[in-house]
Amino acid sequence: MLSRVADSLYWINRYIERAENISRFLEVSEAMALDCPPGSAEPWLPLVDAIGDRDSFEQMYSQGSPKEVVSFLLLDRDNPNSIVSCIANARENARQIRDVITTEMWEQLNDLYWNVQEGEALWQEPDQEQLRSIRRGCQLFYGITDVTLNRDQTWLFSRLGRLIERADKTSRILDVKYFLLLPAPTEVGGVLDELQWISLLRTAGAYQMYRQSVQQAITPSSVARFLLLDPIFPRSVRFCLQAINETLSQIQRAPQAGPPDDLECLRGQVLAKWSYIRIDVLIERGLHEAIDQLQTDLNQLHALIHNRYFITGDLASTPSDPSCALS
Repeated sequence: MLSRVADSLYWINRYIERAENISRFLEVSEAMALDCPPGSAEPWLPLVDAIGDRDSFEQMYSQGSPKEVVSFLLLDRDNPNSIVSCIANARENARQIRDVITTEMWEQLNDLYWNVQEGEALWQEPDQEQLRSIRRGCQLFYGITDVTLNRDQTWLFSRLGRLIERADKTSRILDVKYFLLLPAPTEVGGVLDELQWISLLRTAGAYQMYRQSVQQAITPSSVARFLLLDPIFPRSVRFCLQAINETLSQIQRAPQAGPPDDLECLRGQVLAKWSYIRIDVLIERGLHEAIDQLQTDLNQLHALIHNRYFITGDLASTPSDPSCALS
């Protein structure tokens, strides 16, 4: 496979996964805002931290109001990580490789792109419906990809981009709640605290599966364990790391002669670390610090994948943008 094609496939899925995650974040925050005082920024500003764009946001918006947060994350074309920017970037990557992806994939992505343009009927719907429509459009793209694309390297690079982005966003949203929103000791276990943890689970699409798996009162440690270490929930960090490891093994195909290289070492080490540790140990050592290290490892993993599979002499001509990678 050509490096530029692999690069575009990887970024199409990272951008769509990013757009789907942000739409989910905003959708849950809209509902959570109903339990907060009118005009409160409590359920909104942490979303900017979860995306890792607080500095850019503060340069562009002065008040930090809920309306500004929604505009920045949903509509702002000057924000490369907004939903409309992510969908536009995914479509541009797809346009470059239309002969590689299926017609159904292109049609769905093209429809999604045009549906979020200014003046379209989508923006006449209630806020929750707007976000739900975008999220479903992204999920429909995943489904079409998985049922129409051959299980060759085309699908593997698509899956790889989706998984790395998903692991990143799951860990970020948990870190925001656990570190930045940790309530005062007197509020731990209170009604608002429990509502925030339920909202966090809904943000990750994990509430029902958590209830089926845990079947006990919601606690910070049990939520953190489920989102970080659960081996079968498809949005947990451990599940994503396992799938990333398997996908890279399939891309590599034949085992390498000699000692493992940096990419093979890192993917194995990160998977082992998050597969053989208990949540109480993570919390005792510092959950925020552990997630920070995970972010560093994901950044390095992305850089190694980029250097091995995507760098070519004409890389500058491709529309994917490594500057929009994990921050």
